[in-house]
Amino acid sequence: MPFPFQAEKNPQENRRIALICAKGGLDECYPVLIMANAARMVGIDTSIFFTFYGLDVVTESRVDHLYVNMVGNPASPIPPMLAGLPGMESLGAHFMAKKMTELDLPGPREMIRILHDSGTRMYGCELAMKMFGRTEKDLLPEVEAVITATDFFEKTVGADIIFV
Repeated sequence: MPFPFQAEKNPQENRRIALICAKGGLDECYPVLIMANAARMVGIDTSIFFTFYGLDVVTESRVDHLYVNMVGNPASPIPPMLAGLPGMESLGAHFMAKKMTELDLPGPREMIRILHDSGTRMYGCELAMKMFGRTEKDLLPEVEAVITATDFFEKTVGADIIFV
């Protein structure tokens, strides 16, 4: 028991979280962005590794055109037979963006900026960059570096790792 006049230790002190964003759908990247923002709001040291399709979230030409994957999504309100029709992904993204606006949630580009400004470190995956033919110039300026998965794990030693 602490001395009666001694301040309690901050439970978030020295906590670290490392998020891995591997999906690039609008509905798939928001859990990563929201969890990273919540972690930063309570003082948790936060890093995000964008790999495979998650790279779209930090790619300049793609970040403003993320879609909602309707096919194979068991939580989708659209029947599976209709989900694969042309235009359904765009329609889903439109409705999700509308709902996010109603809830006053910033878009992915703004969320990335907010996270960067709060001290979140963001990295692109070197292997995914090579696979998709992207260069560092293709990424948003908030991305600190392009690194390997091994580098990411070395940079985040001791962190809780969450793969989304």
